[in-house]
Amino acid sequence: MNIYVGNLPYKVSDQQLQELFEKYGTVTSARVIMDKFSNRSKGFGFVEMPDNNEANDAISALDQKDFMGRILKVNESRPREGGRRPRERKNY
Repeated sequence: MNIYVGNLPYKVSDQQLQELFEKYGTVTSARVIMDKFSNRSKGFGFVEMPDNNEANDAISALDQKDFMGRILKVNESRPREGGRRPRERKNY
């Protein structure tokens, strides 16, 4: 299951995110989303857990819990609606 983790502290690393979720089961990947221009965290990330029962346990345990001074928002990830907005083209 792919899990969305919001309101992450800006200093949290992929490794710290993975360790947080490993308490509840096997983690395939943990990724903090970074801004491509500033290379700073955007304050959210995604965790992949292969076992849905373990993933649901992690969601129940971590949603609305304090992590490094921030209250986490944790739920099953949903696909983006509409995807990316197309860039405006400038005609010169």
